[in-house]
Amino acid sequence: MLLERIYDEDLSQASYFIGCQAEGTAVVVDARRDLTPYLELAAKHGMTIVAVTETHIHADYLSGTRELAAKTGAEIYVSGEGGPDWSYGFKANLLHDGESITVGNITVQAVHTPGHTPEHLSFLITDGAFSDAPGYMLTGDFVFSGDLGRPDLLDEAAGGVDTRFDGAKDLFRSLKERFLTLPDYVQVHPAHGAGSACGKALGAIPSSTVGYERLSSWWGKYLAEDDEQGFIDELLEGQPDAHAYFGRMKRENRDGPAVMGDRAPLQELSLEDVARDLEQDRITFVDTRPVDEVHAGTVAGSISIPNQDKMATYGGWAYDPEADDRPLVLLAQDQEQAQEFWDHLVRVGIDQVKGYVTGLEGLPTSRPRLIQPEQLEDFDAALILDVRNRTEHTDGHIPGSRQLSAGRVLWHQDQLPAEGTIVTYCQSGMRNSVAASTLRRAGHDVVELDGSYNVWSAWAGRNGVQPETSAETQEPATA
Repeated sequence: MLLERIYDEDLSQASYFIGCQAEGTAVVVDARRDLTPYLELAAKHGMTIVAVTETHIHADYLSGTRELAAKTGAEIYVSGEGGPDWSYGFKANLLHDGESITVGNITVQAVHTPGHTPEHLSFLITDGAFSDAPGYMLTGDFVFSGDLGRPDLLDEAAGGVDTRFDGAKDLFRSLKERFLTLPDYVQVHPAHGAGSACGKALGAIPSSTVGYERLSSWWGKYLAEDDEQGFIDELLEGQPDAHAYFGRMKRENRDGPAVMGDRAPLQELSLEDVARDLEQDRITFVDTRPVDEVHAGTVAGSISIPNQDKMATYGGWAYDPEADDRPLVLLAQDQEQAQEFWDHLVRVGIDQVKGYVTGLEGLPTSRPRLIQPEQLEDFDAALILDVRNRTEHTDGHIPGSRQLSAGRVLWHQDQLPAEGTIVTYCQSGMRNSVAASTLRRAGHDVVELDGSYNVWSAWAGRNGVQPETSAETQEPATA
């Protein structure tokens, strides 16, 4: 048996390629939409992808299940559990608890493990050439290394109302009746690692075992003591903000993501044409340079994605293709880099990219407004906006500031003043650059705190200014 993990550092997301070397066939679990890694693995090992499946209706990225099936002719398998509200809207083979996909000598058995979502499946893998018992479990967003999939995303990202409590109870039951009944030696392969917003304390270790999680994870003691309420209380406390684009991912993944097919290579655009399109507001320009370079001058009205390795994450924060039909133009070093950027963007359903340019010469530019910490007290701000997560805001924030995370500002402008200047900050300035550019493009007057909270904290310490550590009471908005 071949079991390969394909990991996306941008979204902290793992998919799996499982192949039978005797028969030369394979199944892919939780594929993303840029298909090259799976096709290259199949070619390298002389295998044919005959099945594609996924653990659940994802929120953090747009599923590549339909894309990969269309490319390879593979059969699609999705969960048939969860009830009518969690039924897929496209043609596929439905998997119910206990049913299996067979690939050569390999059996992939569906195990219904609700909690993160009602329809969630985990997959027990048996290598029939080696054993008649499962040795591996692909746990999706059920069990992570050191953590569990959060049950509150349906409230945070899909418009649910208090579904987190039933989800937490389901998660406790899934652990008790499904996960902890497995032998301790069963290897655990989750769908996410550290950095994902699908849990609050995910480990960076790519895999674990049932026995290790039973003994070492924060939740183990609650299961050992059959303490459901203690488990629920700790599980729901301190979860990070869910990015607002998660709601779009849920809808599109349920209904069926668009199949792109083979994409033509991106073309370099003439600066004259781009300048004309900018003047007529026909495109959205993406500045991919570091924050300090953006602050020295950027295309007027552009959105800033200063960490190129986070193109999908920050793109999902800054651009909503349901509300903005202007195609993107990317700033890139060359065609290869532009194509890589596009690969990241399609992972969150941002497909409309017109092309790229390699410089700004001849384009209309402006310098984002900045403010220094010592100027803040006397500055006439309509709002000081903390675009970090709620947990960061709680730990310490600029006095009088209000929290709305960078991944939510575009969708919750009703929480912002209609007039006046907004001063924005994050921890170091990177997320702030994304949020500030997004708000400027939406028509707000925004000034960025230079160096953000890190620089303000250093200044405050030298000048006897104390941060506030008790966050104002705010109900999280739903996407």
